Formats: sequence, C-alpha cells, structure tokens
Amino acid sequence: MMSVSEQLALIKRGADEVLVEAELVEKLKRGMPLRIKAGFDPTAPDLHLGHTVLINKLRQFQELGHQVVFLIGDFTGMIGDPSGKSATRPPLTREQVLENAETYKSQVFKILDPAKTEVAFNSTWMDQLSPAEFIRLASQYTVARMLERDDFSKRYAGNQPIAIHEFLYPLVQGYDSVALKADVELGGTDQKFNLLMGRELQRAYGQESQCVVTMPLLEGLDGVKKMSKSLGNYIGIQEAPGVMYNKLVSMPDALMWRYFELLSFCSVEEIARFKADVAAGSNPRDIKIKLAEEIVARFHGEEAAVTAHRSAGNRMKDGQLPDDLPEIELVSAEDMPISSVLNKAGLVRNAAIARDLLGSGGVKVDGVVVERTFLFKLGAVHVCQAGKKAFARISLRAE
Repeated sequence: MMSVSEQLALIKRGADEVLVEAELVEKLKRGMPLRIKAGFDPTAPDLHLGHTVLINKLRQFQELGHQVVFLIGDFTGMIGDPSGKSATRPPLTREQVLENAETYKSQVFKILDPAKTEVAFNSTWMDQLSPAEFIRLASQYTVARMLERDDFSKRYAGNQPIAIHEFLYPLVQGYDSVALKADVELGGTDQKFNLLMGRELQRAYGQESQCVVTMPLLEGLDGVKKMSKSLGNYIGIQEAPGVMYNKLVSMPDALMWRYFELLSFCSVEEIARFKADVAAGSNPRDIKIKLAEEIVARFHGEEAAVTAHRSAGNRMKDGQLPDDLPEIELVSAEDMPISSVLNKAGLVRNAAIARDLLGSGGVKVDGVVVERTFLFKLGAVHVCQAGKKAFARISLRAE
C-alpha cells in the first residue's frame, strides 16, 4: 500500500493546484476511502482527449482505493455553465441533456473502473428542493462575491448582460458537493471559482469542506488554444483508430511532452527516459508513436493500436509520414474552404485542381477523405494530403 506521501505525489502529478494540500494530507492519513467527485455537463455527445485529463485523474484516485462519483449535470446542463463565456449561453433542453448523458456513460468506462464508480445525476436532489430551500441556498452568497469571478467581472465592466440564472450555476455546483458529501472535487482550472463554492457551501451546511484539485486545460493540436471540437484542434475518443493515431503522430514536437504528462499512464521515470532518448538524438516521431499506440489501445484495444498505421490513410509506403513534413501557417479572417487552403499552402497548382482532387476522393485531412464542403476552422491544425505525394501540416490562424 502506498504511503500518504506517495499517494500525494501521484495525485499532484499533472495537477495545477491542490487546495488545501494540508487538509488533503489529513484526509489521506485516516486511511479510509474518500468520495471523489467530478461533474460533467453533457452539453455535447462526444468527449475528446481534453476531457480525459480529468477522467485520468479520477482513475488514479480509484487505483488508490477511493470511491469516484461521476456526476452528470443533467440539471446544471439546462442552466449552461457560464465559465469563461463572454455571453449568456443558451440552455439545453432536458431531452438533449439526457441523450448526451447516455453517450457519456459509455465513453468514460473506457477509462474508469465501473465497479469503483458511482454515476449520479444532480437532478436527483435539485428537483426535490422546495422554493424555500432554493432561496436558502441563494442566500449563502452575495452578488459582490459573484462579481469577483473573472468572467462575470469582465462582462459587468463591459456592459455585457449577465442573466440571473448564470449566478445560480456556481451555487448548484457547490450544492452538489453538499448532496454527495464529497471529500475531494476535481475540475479544470477554469472551474476554480465553482469548486471553491463547494467548500463554502459545505461549511454553511455543517459539513467538512472538500479539498479541490484543479487540472490544466489541454491545448489542442495547434498547441495554443484549449482543445475544442468547434476549433477543429481536437482528438475525439470515438474517432477511428487510424485518425486518432495520425493526429497524435502528426502533432508538433513541442506539444509532445505536454500530452505525455496529461494523457499517458507511463511512469514519470519512463517519460524521463523518453526525454533523454530525444535529447541524445532519437527521432521525436518514434516517441510520439509510443504515445499514439497507448492512447489508441485505451479506446480501441491493443489490436487496433498495432494496426492503426495501416488505417491512418495518409501514410507513405513505409507506413510513416515523411520526416521532413512541411509546417505551413496560413492567416485568414474566417474559416476557409479546403480547396482554398490547399491552393494557398501550395499543395496544388490552383484551386481548380484542388476541386478536381476533392471530387475524386484525392484529398485527405488527418487521414480521412474529405469532400468540397469541408471547412478548415480558424485555430485548427491538420495534416493535409493532396494526391499521392503532397503532404503538409497546416495551421490556420486569425489575422
């Protein structure tokens, strides 16, 4: 069994902050399984690797013998999390939320141990709160304190509207910790305000305050912006093995160690050996292949990992991308049609040839054949292939 210091080292690996570390040490010293909470609003049906940074940390807590509560925010999902938003987000319907929630459950158990995971829905207790109880909850926090939150304060200062229901979101998330009697709550760094709300509400309701572990937000394949499907810089955990493999092997070298730190289950010592190998002259792509095979195996199985290079689609005959894969950055004021991207990047002589190739299935993006309607999103990074021999990793940034 791990000592408290060994457990703490594992918990802190890749984490941004532990609040309050001394309190967490005291909880671990008791030697009793802790209740570890993490909430996910099912606002979209698919998870990507950015989401799994948090889920991987939950798995580590499970391996340490603790009970994980995977909280699906079917109630909060209908409010809409205002974290980091510059405008009020439209709430989802209950039907949309529940449909997305079902897909979440099937996806997370590719990482978490179902036998050690409690799945909860926060509508279970929120639907039961009477108006008087909800008013009591709202009385625990002031408008002035709410406006201390960075995104709220910026919107208020900029005369951007803030709907009253957005103030309720942090209160409801905090009350979830009361209802679940959480010992520890995990969340992204953008959730810090909401996570600390849980500590305060637990005290107000006579409970011991939870500890908070914040996790970094994983950069997308552009290495700059947070991984997001809308930006096109993501790797979905349900993407085909070849597509997933191709995206990981094609990532910029500078991003490789960040992905190892936050996504890999390799030991710290093993990752240190990989770094030493690269420093000694090993090809970084060889190390990225190890990561790609690990990630593909996690979501598709060992056999898929072994054969992923065959389905990656845009490989050279020896099964690999060219060592001198060109890096091309384009600048635009808006998303661009793939034909224009290929033309401006110099992968085709003109837009007409690009359109012909697209019509004949001769253009691939991240190993997948695309049609003329494919739109290259601002902020996205993709490996593009035009014909049999023209390859490039292309990024599109805003002017």
